[in-house]
Amino acid sequence: MSSSSPTSQDPLGHALLAYQRGKQNATITVHSNVAEEEPLPAAYFFRSLWEMPELERTALTECRGRVLDLGAGAGCHSLELQSRGFEVKAVDISPGAVQVMQERGVGQVACHDIYDPALTKEKYDTVLMLMNGIGLAGTLEGLERFLQHAHQLLAPGGQILATSSDISYLYEDEDGALVFDLNGPYYGEVEYTMQYEEEAGATFHWIFADPSLLQDCAEAAGYQVEFLDEDDQQQYLVRLTLKG
Repeated sequence: MSSSSPTSQDPLGHALLAYQRGKQNATITVHSNVAEEEPLPAAYFFRSLWEMPELERTALTECRGRVLDLGAGAGCHSLELQSRGFEVKAVDISPGAVQVMQERGVGQVACHDIYDPALTKEKYDTVLMLMNGIGLAGTLEGLERFLQHAHQLLAPGGQILATSSDISYLYEDEDGALVFDLNGPYYGEVEYTMQYEEEAGATFHWIFADPSLLQDCAEAAGYQVEFLDEDDQQQYLVRLTLKG
């Protein structure tokens, strides 16, 4: 799920492989610089269509043409799209995740960084970025870079379907006022480390973009912006379509 280069450290992949091999309680521990550590059951990456949040189900119905599933995890979205007849390429930075997807029957799978030149050799009608997938861009600067880079991934009229969240609520005081350093980094930039059993991965950056920020960045990068849905957790689904 990180956008950095693959390494031998792969706690996410090893947890997914353990679950795939029958370890039903395999759990990743997620450490961040903004919240208490959280358990993330590997089972979540194997959810069926009706176990998915409504935002994800909506995103799947909005897919069209050839699909590139970025940060595909264990392939739950790719498998659902394949079952509907879509041609899908699933990409993840985690070698273990890629192995799991191959074993589960995802037809086209690759272990790539989101900027890997190999990805730009083909064009896609839909780039899918679910599970707060816009976060793959890492930082505000990274988001601007990715939105420009995605021009090389999209076919004419192509779309990005992505989810993200406004996490300003983490910075509310007891009176509901927002308290964060206006001179510091953007409040939606988070540092994460994943751990599975005794194996800890490298720290990586993840961005949660509030809707107005994403709209500004996307319009500056030449996209039309359409917010398709939101939930009560301040998470939203957005469609970014290349103009022209």
